[in-house]
Formats: sequence, structure tokens, C-alpha cells
Amino acid sequence: MSRPPSRLSSLFVEHLTVIDCARLDARRGLVGESWIVDIELIGELDAQSMVLDFGEVKKRLKRALDDSADHTLLVPGCDPRLTVTADADRITLRYDGDAGLIEHASPACAVTLIDADAVSADTLAAHLMPMLKTVVPDNVAELRLSLRDEVIDGPRYHYTHGLKKHAGHCQRIAHGHRSRIEIQVDGIRDAALEAAQAAYWSDIYLGTREDLISSANDRHRYEYRSAEGAFMLELPAARCALLEADTTVECIADHLADAVAAERPGRDIAVRAYEGVMKGAIARRQA
Repeated sequence: MSRPPSRLSSLFVEHLTVIDCARLDARRGLVGESWIVDIELIGELDAQSMVLDFGEVKKRLKRALDDSADHTLLVPGCDPRLTVTADADRITLRYDGDAGLIEHASPACAVTLIDADAVSADTLAAHLMPMLKTVVPDNVAELRLSLRDEVIDGPRYHYTHGLKKHAGHCQRIAHGHRSRIEIQVDGIRDAALEAAQAAYWSDIYLGTREDLISSANDRHRYEYRSAEGAFMLELPAARCALLEADTTVECIADHLADAVAAERPGRDIAVRAYEGVMKGAIARRQA
């Protein structure tokens, strides 16, 4: 008597994690991104009658994603506008796109080279798939990975920055976020202010003044040393906004609240600044 074929089951996890990163784009230059990660695992049930325990999904796949492309600079390795010099520990690159020359040097762990002529959610997913397949058990026959943008009902902007004092991956000089912004004046959201700020900071690099080494020739050069090593980024000054403080989301919210308060004197101001998806800081100024 023949044995009936086994049925495969599918396990899904929506919003497993968020990949906050930066990418080099031929037209836009240095772009901050926040991609929500959804996964599906297809396979036979194990001894627990599961494809994989949800705790193990987070332990294995989320950790693998967080330790790979997250908080790195994504680079299109096949783009002819790119020049890369690398050794085991360090990488230096030049990218001469339509938005101006971008130069970057860092420890190798801060850069992800994508085998494509452009970086997108799809090319990053293809890059990550072989790595993720190595961390799932043998009963998983197929793994599906999807990266998507957060649906934002209102203005948004893409920003890139680095936090040299941070103990984790945020210390990398070129990682970023796709973020919403909400501005209230006297308790009412001001759509015009939100749209103006989002447009002003479209594809912006947020730099800290003490990290600015040079502003010659209409270019900004930022350098610092953090726990992972030495970092450098140089790009057109027109693509930068300079903050007097660190560029944590708390300081970003304070910076924006001060700017709005100066434009709307004598009013109660509240700025809700996001750092990627579903997290951020609020700064208030009272009349």
C-alpha cells in the first residue's frame, strides 16, 4: 500500500522586524529606508506539530536579519558609477550619481554589497534569502521573504545619519530611516507645516556640527571614531542639514520644535518625529 504524500504547512509572521538602512541611488543619492519584513515558512510539521515555533522564528530569523543588512549602507555592486576598495576589515567607496559624488569609508561591517545594478526592496530580499535559508531547520522546504514600506497617511521624509556615541549599530555613519512627521499647533495638526518640513528634508543627511571636518567646495565631510572604528562620509552640502546636537530622534524632535516655535511664536507646539516605523520622540514648546 503506497504512503500518502505529506502535506506541507505554511507559517507566516507579519512585521517580523524592520530593516532601517541607507542605500545609494543613482538619481536620489543617499537615501534612508525603513522596510518592514514579512516572512512565510513552508514545510512539514515537526515533533511539536509546528513548522517552527514562533519564539524560534524570532530567535533565528529576526536575529539573522538584525545582524546583516540592518543599519548598514546598501551599495549596488554592479553599478558602473561605483568604485570600491576593500580588505578584510575596511571598505572605501566612491559613488558618482546624478545627485553628486558620495564618498564613504568605514569598517566593512557597516556596508552591504548587493549583487545588482540598483538597490531596492526586491534586490535586498534576494540578497538575504541564501543567508536566511541557513538558519531554518531541515523540515522547512521553502522560505518566502517580503520587504515593504509602511503605509503613511501624510507627509514623510527619508533621512540618513550616524550616532557615534551609540554602543550598537546606530554608530554607523550612513544608516537611515523612512519616517513620518506630525506637527500640532495649538492641538491641531498643521498639514502645511508637515508637508513643508518633509519636502525640505527629502533625502537628507542629518549631520552633527562637531563631526563636520570640512565644508569646502560646497561639500560636507564628516568624520568620527566610534566603538566599531573610524568612519568618514563626504557628500554635497546641499544634501545635508546640520544640527548642533547629536542626531538622535529626541534631538531631531527638539530641533524641529524649536524651528516651528520660531515660525509660530506664541503658540503651543508639539512635534512627533518618527525614527522609521512606529517609534520616535515628541518635543513640546508651550506658549
